[in-house]
Amino acid sequence: MASTTSTAKSMLNQVMGYLWIGLGSFLAALSIRMFLYPHHLIDGGVVGISMILGRLTNDALISVYIVLVNLPFIYLAYKYIRKAFVLQMLIAVLIFAFFMIALEPIPPFMGDALEIIVLGGAILGVGCGLIIRYGGCLDGSEIMGIIANKRFGFTVGQVVLFFNFFVFAGYGLIFLDWHIAVKSLLTYIVAFKMIDLVIVGLEEIKSVTIISSKPNELKDAILKDLGLGVTITHGKGGYSGQEKELLTVIVERLDLADLKDLVLSVDENAFLSVTNIYEVIYGHTNASGNKFRSKKRNKKFFP
Repeated sequence: MASTTSTAKSMLNQVMGYLWIGLGSFLAALSIRMFLYPHHLIDGGVVGISMILGRLTNDALISVYIVLVNLPFIYLAYKYIRKAFVLQMLIAVLIFAFFMIALEPIPPFMGDALEIIVLGGAILGVGCGLIIRYGGCLDGSEIMGIIANKRFGFTVGQVVLFFNFFVFAGYGLIFLDWHIAVKSLLTYIVAFKMIDLVIVGLEEIKSVTIISSKPNELKDAILKDLGLGVTITHGKGGYSGQEKELLTVIVERLDLADLKDLVLSVDENAFLSVTNIYEVIYGHTNASGNKFRSKKRNKKFFP
């Protein structure tokens, strides 16, 4: 019975994931049809190349180009990444191509350049962010980035940025219009930031490592006064050879200042190291990889 329930939940999560990918594809296509293409702006990556080809040949062929240009990257994903990812990417690309055709008659948004860049980039970023968050992908340049990261150590962001440099530069050279190329780049930057917001969320989470001569006092104060969980690890000074206890606290950005004040009030000589983290998973995750959230807000990320 438990196995049947688990399978049903897994199927439901997969269906919901594809629905979110569909919504993301709709928003991305809406942005391109309403904001970008009517004003001769392009996206980065494979979509940008397809838009350039469409402008050179026939607007109606953009959807065909999106599928065809992505096919080599889908093959690379199949060969070097994983089959499940290929299926989700293929579905995302086909749904996106469908909406590009369906939304072709939609009237363009008429506004000044700033409105077009901000609104178009934001809607495009939200759409692409939803697709990526639920396991899909529209852009073959990300496949190149993943493979280059595994083989040569470059980050995915570095490879995508390098790829897009040639896309936007090529656009300027082909049409001899660097103003449009720069506006396209600005639209891409807005979209890129919105993708981060959709995937990571607005909540910024920090990991704070504390080295202090008063670890027990600090642990009690953090648990009692802030209600934050604390993890204790044992370490050893590389120079002094002295045994130390390190405290690790996962804290939301809004609570970071209170944590700093509390630590320094207990031990003014304490050492704090603060790093950004993108996600904290606790309890369990569902089939689509989204973190479980209880209805009651729980700030104790660690016991």
